[in-house]
Amino acid sequence: MKFYDFLKSRHLIEASTCDEARMAELLETPQTVYVGFDPTAECLQAGNYVAIQMLAHFQRAGHRVIALVGGATGMIGDPSGRSTERNALTEAQVRHNLAGIRENLARFLDFNHPTNPAILVNNYDWYRDYTLIPFLREVGTLFRMRPMLAKDSVQKRLNAEENSMSFTEFCYQILQGYDFYHLYKTYGCTIQIGGADQWGNITAGTDLIHRVCGSDVEVNGLTIPLVCDSNGQKFGKSAGNAIFLNSTKTSVYDFYQFFLRTMDADAIRYLRIFTFLDEARIAELEESLKNAPERREAQKVLAEELTRAVHGQSGLDSAQRASQVLFGGSVEGLSAAELEQIFAQIPSAELDRSAVLGASLIDVTVASGFLKSKGEARRLLQGGGLAVNNVKVTDAAATVAETDLIEGRLLFLRQGKKNYFLLRVK
Repeated sequence: MKFYDFLKSRHLIEASTCDEARMAELLETPQTVYVGFDPTAECLQAGNYVAIQMLAHFQRAGHRVIALVGGATGMIGDPSGRSTERNALTEAQVRHNLAGIRENLARFLDFNHPTNPAILVNNYDWYRDYTLIPFLREVGTLFRMRPMLAKDSVQKRLNAEENSMSFTEFCYQILQGYDFYHLYKTYGCTIQIGGADQWGNITAGTDLIHRVCGSDVEVNGLTIPLVCDSNGQKFGKSAGNAIFLNSTKTSVYDFYQFFLRTMDADAIRYLRIFTFLDEARIAELEESLKNAPERREAQKVLAEELTRAVHGQSGLDSAQRASQVLFGGSVEGLSAAELEQIFAQIPSAELDRSAVLGASLIDVTVASGFLKSKGEARRLLQGGGLAVNNVKVTDAAATVAETDLIEGRLLFLRQGKKNYFLLRVK
């Protein structure tokens, strides 16, 4: 299978600036390609995953890949797909975010490959010393208003009664266009890859290169489809919150659960888009999903593959142990910090050590507010309905010892199967 056809089979191609046959021919020989990432946060999110995966596929196929982090353009903000202007980032914020994004990308792209290392660039490096008048004379004169005004991202905002496009946003396409030109001249980059909403920005670059270097120069754009679930929800969102690639912003457990909760209608498509599993294995999972949907094997493999890719095997092990805890499994091996992430939304309380250590378990459950009365606590203990750190306790005379505390500061209580409570001991 040609590389282009492989990408199509993985749902990774929306459109290209040349016809399919020509793009397929081009991709059979090594090309230099780039994808841009805006440093709007200190780490990337699941919505960026498809672009990262695209670069990873290209590198594996022998192409040279460039990840451009927009240190300069990030201080303006891409208006594509926006109804309001982005909040302006300071130079200090951009520098901070850049460091986090570099670390994220290094998990997926090989920047130390002996013969074909990925390249990371920051467009602030070539804009930093470019003053306004020279830029307008040398670059601005090469752009024409008619095609700039015709861009979808511009048209949707021009006539808005509120939040109409600012001049700063309008100039974004000039900067992204110049990025492509700079990478073409510096690295011989001939293909820009971006989301479907980036078509106008990509063609701004191809047009600029043709205007400066000649219409016979072959440069192209390739767009990636916007990934949504079967309900039309934009991929990478969960209950209105972005799913980030850093565990400090989205816990490993929540990341794992996000993919484990994938709907049947989306699971196979996501496996093709976001994993490196071969088609034979995906076909097996598709058959399993069809014949035994209750096993959710496709979702389990999807969650495992992506969690391992993003957080490593240790992260996956932690997420799976955490999932087992929810079904009554042992908390052994989980740190206090991991338990706090897993149970961030459950009821909790804090008590002094003097009120916990040596005290009866019945008294602690009431003092913490977990149970309403000593009578209720006693009945639960006698009936086997109360667990400490997921271990059932039936002795009404049980007391809390130092060894019961996880890392000396947490006590995990459970009533029945799903009524959880986290006690912090200070």
